Amino acid sequence: MSRMSRPVCHPVFDVTGKVALVTGSSRGIGRALAKGLLEAGCRVVLNGRDTVALEAAREELTEAFGAAVLAEAFDVTDSAAVAGGVARIEGRAGPIDILVNNTGAQHRAPFVDFTDEEWHGLLDTNLTSAFLVGREVARRMVPRRHGKIINICSLQSEAVRPGIAPYAATKGALKMLTKGMCADLGPHGIQVNGIGPGYFDTELTSALVADEEFSAWVRKRTPAGRWGRVEDLVGALLFLASPASDFVNGLLYVDGGMLSVL
Repeated sequence: MSRMSRPVCHPVFDVTGKVALVTGSSRGIGRALAKGLLEAGCRVVLNGRDTVALEAAREELTEAFGAAVLAEAFDVTDSAAVAGGVARIEGRAGPIDILVNNTGAQHRAPFVDFTDEEWHGLLDTNLTSAFLVGREVARRMVPRRHGKIINICSLQSEAVRPGIAPYAATKGALKMLTKGMCADLGPHGIQVNGIGPGYFDTELTSALVADEEFSAWVRKRTPAGRWGRVEDLVGALLFLASPASDFVNGLLYVDGGMLSVL
């Protein structure tokens, strides 16, 4: 085989034809992850609670990827809604091969000013959702003895700054839920991993990106010298969604090196 005729992609990274569910995928990181899976040949089911935003994302991606894009709106914090939503997805698209638990929210406030409602809201959105959707999908993956579950954790699964204690608590718990799911599901041929993004330029961080003092701190604190771009997460996702990670269970930080330096 000549050098010019080598395959573009090694077979262990092939996810062509796999069915993937990406929660919280109408915008931001979730939408970028969904697009990356579509580009790799997956059939992707978008999910969110905002039906208008979800349909807009589906229409936009359908222009590029056609029938490979589906959408299913349901509340990932409601057990009955999750069970119904997953059943509908498998009825429409077939067995789910890849689950990306991406749904998440942030709320910044001093610790003493956090309300009960805000605390429980973050717990439900960032942690309970991954438990409920992960459990429902795993119940179907276990008899099939294969599957990939990827939980979107955070740099704040390991480190924290003032004003985000509850958020960091949910992401730290999500890291441990990921490890616990690995322990329970690994014997059934299911790999459970986490991706921990660092500081990324998204709709949720737009105010921080616009804050020149904070943005300068991020660039100085990050060895890569910049904010992350959502496209920077796609490579890690495809690795963890493909056979390349069949003997991998852990948490991969995509943070430009921030956690590696003091």
